[in-house]
Amino acid sequence: MLTPEEEKFLHYWEEQRLHKKSFLRKFSISLPLVSLAAVVFFINFLSGWFGKADKELRRHSSLVIVILVAVIAIVVFVVIFSARHRWEQNESDYQSLLKKKENQAGR
Repeated sequence: MLTPEEEKFLHYWEEQRLHKKSFLRKFSISLPLVSLAAVVFFINFLSGWFGKADKELRRHSSLVIVILVAVIAIVVFVVIFSARHRWEQNESDYQSLLKKKENQAGR
C-alpha cells in the first residue's frame, strides 16, 4: 500500500511532469543560485588578492573576456544539468511508485 506521502507525490508529478520538462522552466529554477556563485567568483578574482594572477590579468587584458565566457558556460551547464538530474530523479520515483501501485492493485 502506498503511503499518503507517496500518493501526494504521484498526484503532484502527474500534473507537473510535462510542465517541468520545458527548457525555460529548468533554466529559471537554479539560475539565481549558480549566478550568485559566479558573482562571488568574480569578486574574488577581481579583488587582486593573488598578486601573480593580477599581474597576468593586467598583462593580458583579453583574459577577462575568456574567463567571463568560461564562467557563463559553466553556469549554463550546471543549471541545465542540475535541473535535468532533478527531473530524472522525480520521473524515476514516479515510475517506481506507479509499478508499486499496479502490483498492489493486481493482488
